[in-house]
Amino acid sequence: MTEYYDALETRPPEVREAALFAALPAQIAHAQARAPGFARLLAGVEAAAITSRAALAQLPLVRKSDLIEAQKAMRPFAGFNAIAPGRLARIFQSPGPIYDPEGRGTDWWRLARALHAAGFRPGELIHNTFSYHMTPAGSIFETGAHALGCAVFPAGVGQTEQQVRAIADLGPVGYAGTPSFLGLLLDKAREIGVAIPSLTKGLVSGEAYPETARARFAEAGISVLQCYATADVGLIAYETRPRGGLVQDEGVLVELVRPGTGDPVGEGEVGEVVVTSFNPDYPLIRFATGDLSQFLDGPSPCGRTNRRLKGWLGRADQTTKVKGMFVHPSQVAEIVRRYPGIECARLVVEREGENDRMTLVCALDPGAAEPAVAALQETIQAVTKLRGAVRFVASGGLPNDGKVIDDTRA
Repeated sequence: MTEYYDALETRPPEVREAALFAALPAQIAHAQARAPGFARLLAGVEAAAITSRAALAQLPLVRKSDLIEAQKAMRPFAGFNAIAPGRLARIFQSPGPIYDPEGRGTDWWRLARALHAAGFRPGELIHNTFSYHMTPAGSIFETGAHALGCAVFPAGVGQTEQQVRAIADLGPVGYAGTPSFLGLLLDKAREIGVAIPSLTKGLVSGEAYPETARARFAEAGISVLQCYATADVGLIAYETRPRGGLVQDEGVLVELVRPGTGDPVGEGEVGEVVVTSFNPDYPLIRFATGDLSQFLDGPSPCGRTNRRLKGWLGRADQTTKVKGMFVHPSQVAEIVRRYPGIECARLVVEREGENDRMTLVCALDPGAAEPAVAALQETIQAVTKLRGAVRFVASGGLPNDGKVIDDTRA
């Protein structure tokens, strides 16, 4: 097997883009025809016309944060499934609860590509510590390992001493799980005096992967990369060698949008990760993950040509409560929409003594005149039902971190 999982990874970017948008109209039509939730959400949309990013950006979002209530109204998947639940391989429950399907196809979650990039090869044994109970992470990684030709020890979480002894007995070459649990296994191995030298590689996900953990694993002789996957769409992006951000998976189309809206951010800006999946069983169109990230410029040093994400940069759902009232990023977006001269804005929430204070900090387009403060304050109160101050800064005067609401209260 070569350095790359397949030839898709090194396609010219324009060829990949053309292929994705050639396939997109059929996927949208399939979702409209087979998934009642999308038939309702995309009613009136001409699927054949969605052949560009600009056209795709006009479609409504499916927000992960809305799935709990949507699934309550239509069990189990809010009508976004295009296959009957009884024809699936498994149904999982993520916190919320949110119910997630798994179909019967090979590598349904598309994790084999990320495992290959992390150095795994056919015939190897992987120690999989992702949970197999109710949530899909264990199955996500196991089915990817099987598609790659690897065997799996289904360890799950807990029982660290028993797991360490199993690693010593079976000699797996690699680890799959969270970085924190790998740290626990290394601690337990040292505590009980059991060597586990067979572990030389790993693929982690599910939580932040700090450089301190990466250095610790390298010191232990384990080269560990990370991937970004969710229970809804499977693999989204994965790390490669040499490191240089997370390369997008070939089976999804990724956008970054301004939190609270479905509008794509400008080049280089932080935005919410929105994924369109080409999975026929669960054809999620413009699925807003709630995660923030940023596109990196230029090609990956590994030679793969897909776009790269910087990694997880926080949560897009920055809803907060001020004086007993919820304030949402979408409300900030609505205020900005009413004033064309505002480039972007951030609502800063502070505590002054025993009182909450809101200030809308507005970055103005170059050359734009400042809107009347009194009118803007009236709009803030009309939209949020709360009073707020206003402050203006020059174009580019707000940090590029994806924040729309900055709650600074302790």
